[in-house]
Amino acid sequence: MRSVRRHHRLAAGLLLAPLLTGCFAAGEGAGDSSAKASADGRRLRIALAFPPAENLSPYGADATILSRLGVTEGLTRLDGNGSAAPALAESWTRENDRTWLFTLRDARFQDGTAVTPAAVANSLTRATKASPLPSALAGVELTAKAAGDRRVRITTAEPDPVLPLRLAGPSLAVLAPKAYAKTTVNPVSTATGPFELTKVTGSTSAALDRFDDYWGGRAQASGIDAKFIADGTARANALRTGEEDIAEALPVSQAASLKKGTAREIGTARTTSLLLNTRSGAFADPKVRAAARAAVDTSVLAKNVYEGYADPGQGIFGPALTWAKSKRVAPTGRPAAADVKGTTITLATYDNRPELPEVAQVLQQQLEKAGFTVKLTVREYSRIESDALAGKFDAFISARNTMLDTGDPVSILSSDYTCDGTYNLSRLCDKAVDKAVGAADAIADPEKRQDAAMAAEARILSTDAVVPLVHQRNILGVAPSVQGALLDPYERTLVATGTRR
Repeated sequence: MRSVRRHHRLAAGLLLAPLLTGCFAAGEGAGDSSAKASADGRRLRIALAFPPAENLSPYGADATILSRLGVTEGLTRLDGNGSAAPALAESWTRENDRTWLFTLRDARFQDGTAVTPAAVANSLTRATKASPLPSALAGVELTAKAAGDRRVRITTAEPDPVLPLRLAGPSLAVLAPKAYAKTTVNPVSTATGPFELTKVTGSTSAALDRFDDYWGGRAQASGIDAKFIADGTARANALRTGEEDIAEALPVSQAASLKKGTAREIGTARTTSLLLNTRSGAFADPKVRAAARAAVDTSVLAKNVYEGYADPGQGIFGPALTWAKSKRVAPTGRPAAADVKGTTITLATYDNRPELPEVAQVLQQQLEKAGFTVKLTVREYSRIESDALAGKFDAFISARNTMLDTGDPVSILSSDYTCDGTYNLSRLCDKAVDKAVGAADAIADPEKRQDAAMAAEARILSTDAVVPLVHQRNILGVAPSVQGALLDPYERTLVATGTRR
């Protein structure tokens, strides 16, 4: 086995991102001095809430599964403060307003081949041609080319001041050329992380082994046995009985019944929202959307459904983003609410996040009190996502980490609320919104970019395409025997080389 080289250089270039309350737990770093002593450590058993929806393609929602399990990496990652930090790239510089030069570290893919500039350029080029386009690339055109020994040059069609943040998105993971041999992208044994995906059993489980040639040092756990358990109570029970070592997204109703110290609360950038279909059905009328927004009491949700593990919805960006509150702009120009008595609507959500069905029931009651007739649909996420994106529901309740895709507030607005957005569940297409988001995206200065993002948020909220419900604090279940589980406010990582039991 080749010798492992470790690099600890700080990133060069722009480090623009919001500061989050809280930070990563111990184990975030690439290496650990005690790794050799635990080189044959026991396998970790992890219960995940979301089964693969797209055959573990890195270009959609499944990308987060791969990053949380320590399988994939990009050129950069987000540190505990939300800044771009080195990953497969050890450093970078901005050559001009459209071009960046990234210097790669000495690393290998899990198939044994070297991480080369050509391989990195190929991976990023494949992502730009994916359909649908990864959310991290919403509104961005880029080209990547090898630029000599250990260097990759990335050029964007328009200036992109947050490119290092964008490249940290889970959907822009770098995979070996072998991964693209067929029409579908195969992450099995082709990634670069500390754990190698070796087997996937449909939507029920996955097996991972330690990747001994990982550039950051050998992981202390010998592997991971992951199960996909959509039911939150079942995940909590598996942790309680010792069948699982880590269980994500536990129901707040289960927290008090877990052994002391097992439930870890994480302040996140996740906002649960009611998204209204602006293109067809009842909510194509802005006055009907205004009636729905007026009918919702978010304080009831935070207090009763989330039992205090959430804050009432204030906007698209919540209190975990410490700058958002002082910069928030009040929406203007909303129409008066229509008389909606007798108006029938379909309301849908998913049950992987255990509180959402209860949120849906409370909203059903509030909307019916306002005069709507509500037909409720609840399914597992992988079975409802395509229908939601296709606009088959009048309203959809979604829990979205607003910083998940890029760590940049403008990017989430672009992907979720513009005419060309790739995750536009409200199907909003508003010229004023697109103009506001575009203006924000052109700003490089961090403070001014945040100001513009909040102005764009106000423009979006004025359409009533989205009604922010609560800002969540997630509960991660960790057995007392486990050390080094990551408490990540961005929900991108769960395990690292220092995670063990």
